Amino acid sequence: MSPRQQKILAAIVEQYAEVASPVGSSLLAKAFGVSSATIRAEMAELERMGFIMQPHTSAGRVPTDKGYRHYVNHLQASDETQGERRAERALAARVSGGGLPEHTIRSAVDTLVELTHNLGLATIGNQLYMSGLSNLFGQPEFVQAGQAQQVAHLLDNLEPWLQEVAPNEPLSVYIGHENPIGRSAGVTLIISRFRSPYSDNSYVGVLGPTRQQYRDVMHLVKRTGHALEEALYE
Repeated sequence: MSPRQQKILAAIVEQYAEVASPVGSSLLAKAFGVSSATIRAEMAELERMGFIMQPHTSAGRVPTDKGYRHYVNHLQASDETQGERRAERALAARVSGGGLPEHTIRSAVDTLVELTHNLGLATIGNQLYMSGLSNLFGQPEFVQAGQAQQVAHLLDNLEPWLQEVAPNEPLSVYIGHENPIGRSAGVTLIISRFRSPYSDNSYVGVLGPTRQQYRDVMHLVKRTGHALEEALYE
């Protein structure tokens, strides 16, 4: 993939996350200062390589799971934005108040729900705490009953899967078909492992559509794991 194609893919991922509509060549042409024909040629090549696709009802393009994975793998570290700093302050305020560990973890999840507009989740002992189901099923991706059923199947089986597999990366991102359950549900699971009084392999994170603001959400989930460890073991 050429540097320009990589930038175009990133622009499609970020624009689609924001507007939930397929991204057309004219919008990108303005952003990149080239002709629409040039963008269409680059998009055709990205589509040939499997990074984007064209929904049959639109002239625009949307990322595929492969496109999202490439985007996530090539995210560059950058300085925190003002919005990210505000989100971190809100998170720290919610999890640093002391109290029972279970209440601290639940507060962290509820804060993730508010900040990311996804479903938030965490393991508390042998239970999975979830909040924000209405956020998840309110997304335009899940208006079809079959899609919602796939998501429900994933949620039903998520807690035993986490116990069995115990992902051991500080931050794990499962995009679309990479999910172990509900592969066709069209969701992304982003989880951070953290130490807690319940287990050395506790998890906190979010579940939402593959259409995500990945950089912001990944940063926030990872920071939540760190904040929980600091609050629970201070």
